[in-house]
Amino acid sequence: MLVAQHRSPGLESVFTDALQRRTALPVRSASEGQPIRTPGITVLPARQTAAVEDGLLRLQPASDFRCADGLMSSVAAVHGPRAITAVLTGRLDDGAAGTRAVKRHGGRTLVQDPRTASAPDMPGAALATGCVDLVLPLGHIAHALVALTMAPGAADLFRVPPAPWAQFAA
Repeated sequence: MLVAQHRSPGLESVFTDALQRRTALPVRSASEGQPIRTPGITVLPARQTAAVEDGLLRLQPASDFRCADGLMSSVAAVHGPRAITAVLTGRLDDGAAGTRAVKRHGGRTLVQDPRTASAPDMPGAALATGCVDLVLPLGHIAHALVALTMAPGAADLFRVPPAPWAQFAA
């Protein structure tokens, strides 16, 4: 699992430590050239995005705090219908273009219910694309991710076709 964050540089360890306290999975900071099949949670450094190329992470500076779109689009292009992404609390509309890319490639996107987000802009922008498969409170997203990845065929149960106006958006 890859996690993009918008936090200020220097706070990566705080976020990584908080995740580690809440999961038995290994949690680590991303590094250039890291294999994406490494089990656990990989946290991208602040103000960085990543592309997936040949099974490796390629870190790139993120312009204007847009970390999620590039990563989501890259994962969608490489993994197609096996891609599952989640858009959580955040400001601006980062994640909206990535949500469209995931849907175009047949993947799934879960979105935190904006009413439960401390910053509802990102989940709201993703919802506005018409390409979201599930909207859940934050506390249910981890359970949904486990169900979608562990139960054979579970992701197909939530296949929601994109709205016609959203199918070819960039």
